[in-house]
Formats: sequence, structure tokens, C-alpha cells
Amino acid sequence: MPTGRAAYAETRVWLLAQHGPVCAYCERVVAERSITLDHVTPRRGQTAYDRRDNLVLACKPCNSAKMDKPILAFLLGSRKRVVALYKYGRHLSHQLVEMVDDLLPPDERPALPLPPHKRIARRRPSAREILGDLGDESPYHGGETEESPYLDHAAPHRKTHAARPAHAPASRGGRQTSAAKPRETAAGSAPARKRRRRGGRGRGSKS
Repeated sequence: MPTGRAAYAETRVWLLAQHGPVCAYCERVVAERSITLDHVTPRRGQTAYDRRDNLVLACKPCNSAKMDKPILAFLLGSRKRVVALYKYGRHLSHQLVEMVDDLLPPDERPALPLPPHKRIARRRPSAREILGDLGDESPYHGGETEESPYLDHAAPHRKTHAARPAHAPASRGGRQTSAAKPRETAAGSAPARKRRRRGGRGRGSKS
């Protein structure tokens, strides 16, 4: 497997994608920026151990506690470390995986964790997704079963235009003349007002 600074950084990104920022020795979840990489088999200045099958994620306290100790001695100090490395160290070399399996009886081996799910930005569902597309069966899309109660085809508050009576005088240029539209006041129409004014000087009256 490749080694070097680039491969070291790629291994960290790969482990974070596989398990998240979880310590492989105590299963503690820490901030991603503070998680470290630990050489399961101590490096001791040899770059040959900078392989992916010899690196695990570790929190700073566990990394400091392990230091250059042999992995077997470090695991025997706490059973929780054996369980954690069994769950988060299945990518290690064949020799390391066999060593961890020998420390755990088959009936005590935990289930392996699933990779962390990526967060998906949720969007608000539309009205069509919630109610469904009713199509032609919808009473509000031309259906024959029921008419929408919100359609005001003949609202009572609307002004309707009455038909002009047959005896109404013709208009000039589409407009009624002033004679065809007598002015009405509170006292009554104009002709009736004239009759009341000269009602005392009719034919039968004496001057």
C-alpha cells in the first residue's frame, strides 16, 4: 500500500468517511478537526508503517496513552479497547485483525457499525406532492362531481347591468342625450316639479 505524506492525508479522509470522527480505542466521538491518526504497530521512525492497514483514528488522550507501546499490551489494559478496535479496525492488516479476533470470543463480538449517513438538505414538499395530482377527477380542475366553493360566478354583491327598455330613446354616438336622462332629485323628477310650480294657473283658474 502507498506511503508518504499524501497517502497519510488520504487515509485520514477515508477513515472519516467510513466511521466519522470516532476513536478506534474508546469509541469516543470528538470534533473532526481534533481527531488524530495513530499507528497501531508503532512506527518508530520507519515510514513503511505509514500504510492504511496500520492506521486508525484516535482521540488525543488515547493517542498519548498508547505512544510507542505494543498494541497487544495496550489492548490488554482495557477490554473496551479490544471491542472498539474490533469494530473500527477491520481494515487493518490480516495479522492485526486475527489478533483482535483471538481476544474476543465469537459470542462476545459486537455488530459492526454502519458508515455514517451523509446529511441531505431537505426541501419543503409542494402542494402537489402532498395532495397528489388529481387530474381530471379533481372538482377544481373541470370535474363534474362538485364545483369549487371559492368560485364566485354570480356573487350577490356584484353590480349587474339591466337591459335597456324598448321605449328608451336612441342615443347619439352611443351616448344618451340629456333629454333621455332626466335629473332626479329628492323632490322628484324635473317635469313633475314644473307641474307643481304652475299648478295654480291651469285652464280652470281665474287670474
